[in-house]
Amino acid sequence: MNQDLSNRTIAITRPTGQSEKLSAAIKNAGGTPFLFPLISISGLDDYDTFDAKVASLEDYDWAIFISSNAVQNSLPRLQAKIKSLPKTLKFAAIGPTTAGELKTFGIADVLIPKNRFDSESLLSLPEMQNMAHQKVMIFRGVGGREILAETLKARGAVVAFAESYQRINPQSHTKILDAMWEKHALDAIVITSSEAMRHLLEIAKNTSWLKQIKVCVNHARIAEEANHAGLNISIAETSGDEAMLQCLIKTLKD
Repeated sequence: MNQDLSNRTIAITRPTGQSEKLSAAIKNAGGTPFLFPLISISGLDDYDTFDAKVASLEDYDWAIFISSNAVQNSLPRLQAKIKSLPKTLKFAAIGPTTAGELKTFGIADVLIPKNRFDSESLLSLPEMQNMAHQKVMIFRGVGGREILAETLKARGAVVAFAESYQRINPQSHTKILDAMWEKHALDAIVITSSEAMRHLLEIAKNTSWLKQIKVCVNHARIAEEANHAGLNISIAETSGDEAMLQCLIKTLKD
C-alpha cells in the first residue's frame, strides 16, 4: 500500500452511492475521503413522458446515453417496457464509464469518443457526421447541455429526449467544510460534473477557503468556470478513478 495521500483529507462531491471506488483508492493511498455530495440523483415523479418516448424506440437508428446515471435510471425500465431492444438500434455513449454501464445490461457494441469524453468529442466521430434522416434518442436527466441535440439536428437528424431522472443539490451550506478547513483537516475537493461545480461556487462563494483549496476535476470544461472564479484547479489526464487519484497525488505533492 502506498501512502502518497497520507494525512490528507479529500472531499468527494459525487452523488451518494457513486464514490465507493474513488474512496477506496484514496484510503489505499493513505488518505481520508469525506463524502459531500453536491448532486443528488432521484427518479421522476411521473414516467408517462419517458414511457411514451421509448415506446417508439424501434423506429430509431441511434440511442445515445449521456451518463452512467442515464443508463442506471432508464435501462431497467426500458427493458421491462419493451422486453427486447431493437436489433438494428445503434448505441453511443459519452465515455467508457457509461459504456461500461451499458455492458452490464448486455449492450457491448457502443460507440464512444477516443480521448476526451464529452458531447463535442462524440460529435467529432465519423459515425456522427452524416446524420441526415437519422432518428436519435438521447437518454439523459431532466435538462442538461443542448449542444449534442442541436448539432445533430443541424446535421439533419431527428432528435428526441428520453429523460429518466432529475438532479438536485442536497447541500444548502458549507459549514462542515468551513470547520474542517479551519482545523486544517481538508486538503482537496473532487468535482466531476459542471453542475456540481456550479453548486460549489454558489454555496461556497463567501467562504475563506474556496480560492485556496486544491480542486481536482476530470474535464477541462468543468475547469473553465472555476478558473474564471479564481479557483486552484487541477485537471485529471483522463476519466476514471485511477486518473483522479493520480491527479490528487500530483496536486497535493506540488
